[in-house]
Amino acid sequence: MADLQALKDTFIEIYGETAAKISAFHAPGRVNLIGEHTDYNGGYVFPAALTFGTTLIIRPRQDRVIGFASTNLALRKQISIDNLSYQEEDDWINYPKGIFVHLAKAGFPVTKGYDLLFHGEIPNGAGLSSSASIEVVTAFSLLTLEKYPIDTVKIALLAQETENQFVGVNCGIMDQFAVANGKKDNAILLMCDTLEYRHVPFQSGSYKLVIGNTNKRRGLVDSAYNERRSQCEQAVTYLQKQFLDITLLGQLNLEQFNEYKHLIPDETVRRRAEHVVEEIDRVLKSIEVLEKNDLESFGKLMIGSHDSLRDLYEVTGLELDTMVAAALKVPGVLGARMTGAGFGGCTVSLVHEDSVQTFIDQVGAEYTGITGLTPSFYVCDIGNGVEQLEEAL
Repeated sequence: MADLQALKDTFIEIYGETAAKISAFHAPGRVNLIGEHTDYNGGYVFPAALTFGTTLIIRPRQDRVIGFASTNLALRKQISIDNLSYQEEDDWINYPKGIFVHLAKAGFPVTKGYDLLFHGEIPNGAGLSSSASIEVVTAFSLLTLEKYPIDTVKIALLAQETENQFVGVNCGIMDQFAVANGKKDNAILLMCDTLEYRHVPFQSGSYKLVIGNTNKRRGLVDSAYNERRSQCEQAVTYLQKQFLDITLLGQLNLEQFNEYKHLIPDETVRRRAEHVVEEIDRVLKSIEVLEKNDLESFGKLMIGSHDSLRDLYEVTGLELDTMVAAALKVPGVLGARMTGAGFGGCTVSLVHEDSVQTFIDQVGAEYTGITGLTPSFYVCDIGNGVEQLEEAL
């Protein structure tokens, strides 16, 4: 967690002293443990909030101006609350700006200006949900300070709507949901279609989650994400010949899909759908094995997930495949897979605590040798969702 006093000092350096109260809020990053590219297909995912994320220092103003600043990025702006629109040159500021716009649309207008300072510990573009973390912490803080009711499920939906409609990224609900509703030492079994969810204890014992950042940047908007999404929609239209009422692949179980997958004439589209339905099945099997505290079986399901994302969904690439292959050579590793949308970003591995340093050294060296890139590693614990850090700083 960030040093709040140092952030407050930076905030005052940027915005000056006033009599108004300064508040601090935190939203985590998230890692998806298993269940990739199932969220927009109405299937199950299994994310967890991390202990690191985005801290927001915020203070109300007397006028209708919003100040945006970040400790991580040079761009700063002051914009009137009455003149908020998407501007490409505003870069990261579009995420919190969109929250102001969508809060008003949802019937929670912000009544005055605020100064905001964001401090992010999530590597930008790594696939650990830096954008969802910014959106959720902004919405939660504004609703709290404006004394509106707090509903973390609604906050997740509002943040997703902001990203879809304001920023123009066609993301599913998982990232925002995990960031808003995380719980320490628990992952979340989430049905993306209905938003039914439950917290599942993740008792990793002597095993640690190690996130490996390939440091290959990937942009969701520019990637094949939207293409995969439309291939899944195509698969549904073929399967509707047999299942008239389905609108999403997640509404079929594996047995039903296997019986009727021949209805999908396009082999690529069929492979995309096969990954989705099998991946949802893997999520449900994961819950079963974790409830028995069978981490070894969970590790095998992680490996199966990566293989499917590589061979059927084709969203991995050299960097992610190299990192996973290197991870699986290290003794004490139960499982490893890509996490996030793919095409770069991160892997997540389940590593025995005695092997963590060996893992970092060995995987790092092999990865750099093959790709020429230097990876970053994060040894993680599962943390809480969005929260206010203190009443006052």
